[in-house]
Amino acid sequence: MTTDEQWIQHALLLAGKAYQQGEVPVGAVLIKNDKIIGEGWNQPIGHHDPSAHAEIMALRLAGQSAQNYRLPKTTLYVSLEPCVMCAGAIIHARVERVVFGAYDPKTGAAGSVFNVFGDNRHNHQIAVTGGILAEQCGNKLRDFFRERRKK
Repeated sequence: MTTDEQWIQHALLLAGKAYQQGEVPVGAVLIKNDKIIGEGWNQPIGHHDPSAHAEIMALRLAGQSAQNYRLPKTTLYVSLEPCVMCAGAIIHARVERVVFGAYDPKTGAAGSVFNVFGDNRHNHQIAVTGGILAEQCGNKLRDFFRERRKK
């Protein structure tokens, strides 16, 4: 198993926390020098906060820990392709690299629907790798929504 796969597996564990809380199961973990500096899972319902996506939660925790809103030389691993809001926050935080699992054909901002990271007009460019353990990540989401439809 590659390092990317290991960290996506960790993001999937975090997505499980969201699932247990009735939130869309997405998890994110921010890594610097092979150490976790922030992690999070979707919590917009529980926090009554539309911005409480997994990526934002991980960035907030890391920023508070580092006492800095800039998070250079980091890699963000997330189980689902980031949305436009999260992509913007990732760019502003100066994350170096984003690795995600499942592609999001409805709101993905890393090439599926929008290509926010690929726009050269930004003053910070981010390397993006998608599709890591995509089937596992996608299955977690499909299982969640299948269960919700049954209710």
